[in-house]
Amino acid sequence: MIRIAVCDDEERAVSAHKRIAEDCLRQCGAVGEVLSYTDSRNLLYDITEDRFYYDLILLDIEMPGSTGMELAQRIKPFLPEVRIIFITSHIEYAIDAFELSIFRYVPKSDLDRRLPGAVTDALRLILLEDGKVYTICTNSRLEKIPYRDIFYIERDGKYASITAAGGVSKVRRSLQQVYEELGAEEFLYIDRGCIVNMIHIMQVKDGQAVLKNGVSLPVSRSHLQGVKEQINAYWGSHI
Repeated sequence: MIRIAVCDDEERAVSAHKRIAEDCLRQCGAVGEVLSYTDSRNLLYDITEDRFYYDLILLDIEMPGSTGMELAQRIKPFLPEVRIIFITSHIEYAIDAFELSIFRYVPKSDLDRRLPGAVTDALRLILLEDGKVYTICTNSRLEKIPYRDIFYIERDGKYASITAAGGVSKVRRSLQQVYEELGAEEFLYIDRGCIVNMIHIMQVKDGQAVLKNGVSLPVSRSHLQGVKEQINAYWGSHI
């Protein structure tokens, strides 16, 4: 089930944003719930103290007390994978929103047209990532790693080394075997010895793939053009 939080200090805005989120859930055929907050402190408490989990947060930037920008900074350590959509009337915040890896920025001046699209795009991405796991099964251990948690996989001698949100796991498989077992289009070779999960690539620049966790991985010259084309095709078909 997808959980969405809507936070705005104005009751009317909360009701309007909640209605849009609920409509998008229905249109995507997704099961979920939308919770409303008119006080940012309550949202922060639920996440940091009561450990509420949210997949998506619609957040007004201009609120009394903690601004949406400050709130996002405090939420991210507890919900590193959460998608946040900023809603604001001040366009200068867009630059800071990008630096916080915010999923989308929606200006209040164009809210009715752009917010449904932003929420729908976020839901499609969440649904795309949900439920897939890579299983490592040996005589001594059984480990399941969600696809969405995998950042990249590297060749390590006779092993494949999987770097994920929970740490590094090794499996006695060739890199090609792991790639075939994953069988998912979001994984691509950026080098003969490295596979990356496209959902974590922030940018490809100067021959490097920069990931959400801050790691930069070299893209071989022979793979560079293909990597860019695959990324564009992947997001073009899913978002």
